[in-house]
Amino acid sequence: MAMSAEPSINAMFGEQEATVQELLADAAARGSRYLDEAAKRSVSPHPDDVARLDGLGGRLPNEPTDPARVLALLDDLGSPATVATAGGRYFGFVIGGAVPAALAANWLAGAWDQNGALRVMSPTAARLEEIVTEWIVALLGLPAGSSAGFVTGTTMANFTALAAARSALLAREGWDVEEDGLYGAPPLRVVVGEEVHVSLLKPLALLGMGRSRVITVPADDQGRMRADAVPRLDARTIVCLQAGNVNSGAFDPARPICERAREAGAWVHVDGAFGLWAAVSPRYAELVDGYALADSWAIDCHKWLNVPYDSGLAVVRNPAPLRRAMALSAAYLQVSAEGDRCHYTPEASRRARGVELWAALRSLGRDGLRELVERNCRLARRFADLLREAGFDVLNDVVLNQVLVSFGSAEATRQVVAEVQADGTCWCGPTEWHGRAAMRISVSSWRTTDDDVERSAAAIIRIATAVARAG
Repeated sequence: MAMSAEPSINAMFGEQEATVQELLADAAARGSRYLDEAAKRSVSPHPDDVARLDGLGGRLPNEPTDPARVLALLDDLGSPATVATAGGRYFGFVIGGAVPAALAANWLAGAWDQNGALRVMSPTAARLEEIVTEWIVALLGLPAGSSAGFVTGTTMANFTALAAARSALLAREGWDVEEDGLYGAPPLRVVVGEEVHVSLLKPLALLGMGRSRVITVPADDQGRMRADAVPRLDARTIVCLQAGNVNSGAFDPARPICERAREAGAWVHVDGAFGLWAAVSPRYAELVDGYALADSWAIDCHKWLNVPYDSGLAVVRNPAPLRRAMALSAAYLQVSAEGDRCHYTPEASRRARGVELWAALRSLGRDGLRELVERNCRLARRFADLLREAGFDVLNDVVLNQVLVSFGSAEATRQVVAEVQADGTCWCGPTEWHGRAAMRISVSSWRTTDDDVERSAAAIIRIATAVARAG
């Protein structure tokens, strides 16, 4: 009896109206149109557009759908409900845009569909990550020969670097944490500043070192760890510094702390998500003085380098503990002794993140990256000047790209933040600073212009003035 042939997915998709080439051209056209409209539209989506997202759900159909119809549905319902973070008037969460070369490279990398774990899977991905590591280490003035793991962002960069730190310190004590775990291991101490970011505390929990077991050092009025309050350090201590406070932009005093740590044999890790990029500018390089003396650094690339999500780097001075903490092996994987990138990250299979980084760095060059950082910092100061001149309290020294502003009472400040977000001219987020409610403004995008800042500040002042008049 003859068996009926099962339908071929390739045949089904081949019968659809759009060819692959036509589909990708349509996606490029839709993406280009989206970026053009993002510069003009409300930064926040309209509630009606958010409600229409339900149209993407419902019962999954049994039959295949024409890919062109799928793309159109995603664009028609999904695009209007996005927050316009790709535009120039988004100032929330230290989110940058995506420079053109990085965005285009991201699309090409999607077509390549490379797995970044093994060199045999993608020689291009492996080589690009090696090149990018060399470039970024040199740009940020970090020690030559440092190794890097390409991860999703600062949280995983902190996790990766702290795993290397844990491995190195315990190995000195004769303990193999990768083989024997933490049961019975010599205890380690972790020293953090009062303004430590949650992206560092979460990895401490994941690594079994505990969020609440840290030794917390008091901070000054700008959120900088007080060097004179750092406790006695020893060879079982990990000191975590912050380069760029997420609220104030301030930097911990790295040089005196790193010098003490080096004498004691302690490990210094730096949460440098966006702040370390200050090193590319002679105007701001003094802020990162002494940070190259540390042992590891976490860097976010989808922030100030302005590449698409997700992209972070865990850089470690000595490759050995990083490889020991992250290495994996299996006969079928064809893992090599040295060159495979899976030895530097928690993931095995992962996307080739070096593609967009290479494109961003190659397109910007040193001068373009310096100009991006300096322009964002100049625009942050302009924001602060406009709000201060309007009579509102700027709460921080604007040393980088972060501005904190209060509009009076906590209730009034929170209301201004909510109404600014609803207004849609720009988007700024709420925070608290030394017990005061504040609006946080982060200028991080290459797209942001003087006009964007003038328009945004005018909208904030208009709304804040109306709130004040209403009592």
